[in-house]
Amino acid sequence: MSDSYSSLAPFYDRLNGGTDYDAICTFVRELFESEQKPIRSVLDLACGTGNLTVPLARAGYDMTGIDLSEEMLSLAQSKADGLPILFVKQNMVSFELYGTVDAVICCLDSLNYLLKKEELERTFAHVKNYLEPGGLFVFDVNTPYRLEQVYGRQDFVLEEEGILCTWRNDYNERTRICTFYLSLFEEQTDGSYLRSDEEQKERAYAFSTFKKLIGDNGMELVSVYGAYDRSPVTEDSEKWCFVCRRTAE
Repeated sequence: MSDSYSSLAPFYDRLNGGTDYDAICTFVRELFESEQKPIRSVLDLACGTGNLTVPLARAGYDMTGIDLSEEMLSLAQSKADGLPILFVKQNMVSFELYGTVDAVICCLDSLNYLLKKEELERTFAHVKNYLEPGGLFVFDVNTPYRLEQVYGRQDFVLEEEGILCTWRNDYNERTRICTFYLSLFEEQTDGSYLRSDEEQKERAYAFSTFKKLIGDNGMELVSVYGAYDRSPVTEDSEKWCFVCRRTAE
């Protein structure tokens, strides 16, 4: 797994202003609060700039955030504002913790960045290893429909004050990998623009792949939704939001 968003990290939040982090936090908190077994310690896997880690810590959860990008973790730490959050630079394929946690979350299609099935298998095995029996694993992925039909070979332009990002996509039907070609233009004080280029890749996985990974790693599928508003899964769902529980030993 590569270090995504290395050059775009400082602009990540501004370019993702349309993401409803409050809705995701509400979804996660409602799940946690409905559990009979109290959930206190939570791992945010591929936490990015901490947009979920920090509000969950403010809500009283003992948070650990893991990400591969130093730049993203630095931004996350700056948001913590004294909160006792442990941010650690680690690969989600091979992460290590000091002990087990009551829940693991992995949101915003982070698992799609694992381009080999073996990487997915290793990640799920590590989640199993560090998740308390009865604990929850909550994750989402971009669906094959989204990567092939919505992104596909479409081009997008994202614009915020002082920055412009062009986003070209190319979906390979054989490998099921969607390549994102990102070019960022940052306005300078003299009116010129500084260009940064970045390439990212996401792989589309079948629904059955995740069902098997869940079962093979001592978990049961509690529910799956087409979005964080709990809408049902349909043929044109762009997200699958999974809720899994680690079975008792």
